[in-house]
Amino acid sequence: MTSGTLLAIIIPVVVVIALIAVGTALLMRRRRLRERFGPEYERSVEEAGGRRAAERELMDREKRHDALEIKPLASSVRDRYTREWSSVQEEFVDRPEDAVHDADRLVTSLMRERGYPTEGFEEQLKDLSVEHGRTLEHYRAAHEIEELGTQRKATTEQMRNAMVHYRALFEELLSDSRHPRGAGA
Repeated sequence: MTSGTLLAIIIPVVVVIALIAVGTALLMRRRRLRERFGPEYERSVEEAGGRRAAERELMDREKRHDALEIKPLASSVRDRYTREWSSVQEEFVDRPEDAVHDADRLVTSLMRERGYPTEGFEEQLKDLSVEHGRTLEHYRAAHEIEELGTQRKATTEQMRNAMVHYRALFEELLSDSRHPRGAGA
């Protein structure tokens, strides 16, 4: 075989192997992002208008999140938050709007305690999405109802649902699934 013939065979083979490697890497990245972000992955694809832009955005969220100092809670702090949550739930019986507002405040306080920035709702969603993508819909729904409650437009049933939604995120933030219970004590 001449060297020209050999090159004519080797170059296309190398190109095909490189394309397969790139395709495999893209599929693995997509799978990793889907697993990590859960339903937030598809929501981001819709909002960004395509997978490539959404995946870039999600990877930017990961980088920002990695720079945060998210910390586990000491058991005494976890117990304090648990007691505060119980008080907020008890408050719901007599003052549902206040209880929903206090639940929002308590979730924000817990986020801050864990090390999440709390400068705005949209940024909170982005920061939380990296570790808590599966409970973000709860947070969105609760926040929407809380805003309705502030305007005195939410029904008692909506406010009850908001409490359920807040509790889902609250419990996940409180449990700190990356660290065993009692870590940081």
